[in-house]
Amino acid sequence: MTAYHLAQVNIAKRLAPMDDPIMQDFVNNVDKMNAIADQSNGFVWRLKDEDKDEAASIFQDDSLLINMSVWENQESLFNYTYRSNHIEVFKRKKEWFSKVKMAHMAFWYVPVGYMPNFNDAKLRLDYLNTHGETPFAFTFKSKFTIADALNYKQL
Repeated sequence: MTAYHLAQVNIAKRLAPMDDPIMQDFVNNVDKMNAIADQSNGFVWRLKDEDKDEAASIFQDDSLLINMSVWENQESLFNYTYRSNHIEVFKRKKEWFSKVKMAHMAFWYVPVGYMPNFNDAKLRLDYLNTHGETPFAFTFKSKFTIADALNYKQL
């Protein structure tokens, strides 16, 4: 039987270009946030900055910052997001990012070893925005299992 991990994407619309003084504190904390993720229990993989060049063409908005990662399970991602030092920077997001009018985060299950790409991320975000939370694309609000995802028939 195939084993699965949890993939996640989140997007944020920045208030200014990355080299603008408004964004400086965020930029100064990126390496810290990545290091916390890399050392977190259950962390598997994250998109590196050098791999983000194609995102603007797929999402058709170069003011979006896109983050993708893979975790052993939803609990591991939750602990990183809300129970690690990541929360210190996360609480300040309004200083650097505007509210996105669509779902800005989506989770889905991937076979162990699979690294999601921007097309996967866009598909899941679009699906979540169109259909709401389902086992195909969901957020922390839902506790869909791998079995739920495997048995789900896309609309």
